[in-house]
Amino acid sequence: MIAEFVAVVVIAYLLGSIPFGLIIGKLKRGVDIREHGSGKTGATNVMRTLGTKLGVLTIVLDVVKAGGAVMLAAVIIDGGSGVLTIGGVSIYWQHVAQAAAGLAAVAGHNWPVFAKFKGGRGVTAYFGTLFAIFPPAGILGAEVVAIAALRSRQMSKGSILGALAAWCLMIPLTIVYSFPPIYLAYGLVGIALLVYQHQDNIKRLRQGTERQLW
Repeated sequence: MIAEFVAVVVIAYLLGSIPFGLIIGKLKRGVDIREHGSGKTGATNVMRTLGTKLGVLTIVLDVVKAGGAVMLAAVIIDGGSGVLTIGGVSIYWQHVAQAAAGLAAVAGHNWPVFAKFKGGRGVTAYFGTLFAIFPPAGILGAEVVAIAALRSRQMSKGSILGALAAWCLMIPLTIVYSFPPIYLAYGLVGIALLVYQHQDNIKRLRQGTERQLW
């Protein structure tokens, strides 16, 4: 079991580390996206620097890599792997593995080994894991991101609001429908990571100087 968990985390981190924004920038325009805009490899910087189409392509690929890491974890640690009981609450090892894979994939996206640990802010990777772990929350969160970002033209604001909306939906679904509580904990940790990665954005939002999408 320990070896399988290590494999889950390592594979998820390596998948998350694939810097699609960097790859797309070099293949399509011959530029290092880290030398432009915010210096991040995420979809927002690609969108600002290289255009909407390549930004959307980056979003799709980043979502797929993170969601794929979570789904692969569920295959490696299957539903018959056992149950962990804490305080009378039963948690399946498979769900723990999915949460661990999600965090590893987001960490890989933010600090990718393939790009000298200089990556994105983790937004698309985080929502990619939500689509695989907790689809209703992922869908709602993505909708909030799109609406808030398009209205304000500030992706950072949309990203934070979308993550909060997704987590707020997790709470009643966990209570009423007995969804795995480990997912709720994962969502909270994911939000903490997003806020940490957006510290400079939050400062600019307060000052009214945040960069716009276009």
